Amino acid sequence: MNIGVPRYLIVGMAALFSAYHVVLGLSSLHVVSMPGPVVAAMGLYAVATTVSLLPSKSIQMPIWMAAFNLAVVIAMPLLVTAVLDPARVGGLGYGTWYVAAIGTLMTVTATRRRPAFAWTGVGFLLAHTVFWAGPAALVWLGVGGSVTWVAVSHILSRAMAKATKDARRFALAEREATDWQAAQEAHVFERQFRLGQTSSMALAMLRQIEVSGGDLTEEERQECLNLEGAIRDEIRGRRLLNDDVREQVMIARRRGATVTLLDEGGLDDLSESDAARVLNALADAIRDTDADKLIARTVPEGSEVAVTLVGLRSRSDGNAIDLGQEAVVDDEVAVWLEIPRTTARA
Repeated sequence: MNIGVPRYLIVGMAALFSAYHVVLGLSSLHVVSMPGPVVAAMGLYAVATTVSLLPSKSIQMPIWMAAFNLAVVIAMPLLVTAVLDPARVGGLGYGTWYVAAIGTLMTVTATRRRPAFAWTGVGFLLAHTVFWAGPAALVWLGVGGSVTWVAVSHILSRAMAKATKDARRFALAEREATDWQAAQEAHVFERQFRLGQTSSMALAMLRQIEVSGGDLTEEERQECLNLEGAIRDEIRGRRLLNDDVREQVMIARRRGATVTLLDEGGLDDLSESDAARVLNALADAIRDTDADKLIARTVPEGSEVAVTLVGLRSRSDGNAIDLGQEAVVDDEVAVWLEIPRTTARA
């Protein structure tokens, strides 16, 4: 949560402060020889200030706006001092309102991250003041105050920009640390889950191996291989498994079939109801076939098919056997099934 001064309050205060300079200029029109140039300078200043304080998507001021502000800052002292007497610098009162006005406008420009234009503006004010009324006028007119405002705003803007950059970097680091922690917790949970499943599946057989001292019958050895395949299914099959699929795969293995389950993430986007429908259809297909080799694989997201099941049946070449040659084993397709991702709708 960001806690700070509302932007509209800052802009409002800047607008009031800028308007105050115009009021001071209007109150001092009696000290100028001609009010026209002064009023023109006030108009330019009002336009530049208004444009600079308008709401914007970016904090940084556009270059054209900064260039316009600089042009106004150059024009203002030329217009106002043209109708002022430099010999009366100490007695002009608010007739030199433009000095503070330039400091305000350049402070806004520096705050909106255009310090080069701001320093150029106050630099021109310094040079013009010395040229118009001499070095002593820098003190009488308060030019140092305008320069100080720009310096402070420049320093604060850089500090705020650095703080914002650091905050973003820290936020990114925090998100990365959170993601890493979540990934580690997921790995730990997955590891514990797999270990629990493996223990529940193999515990009875492990106890039998311990009791028999490793002297197993052929049936028990085959059952160990079946359990190994079931454990492998839990790793490679992932979402291709539910209780019905596990049961039918084990029945198929016990009758001598080779079963391979490969989940490549094709079911991750399915709802629970669609996933249950797909897995129930897969279990039914495995139960209804007598194929010797079964391969079930998920289809990548984007296809209308969720799972494919291929069943192969081995057959021997009888003619080769009759001729005394080695048996040639060939596979024929016993099952080819594509289970759709969603049910067909009328």
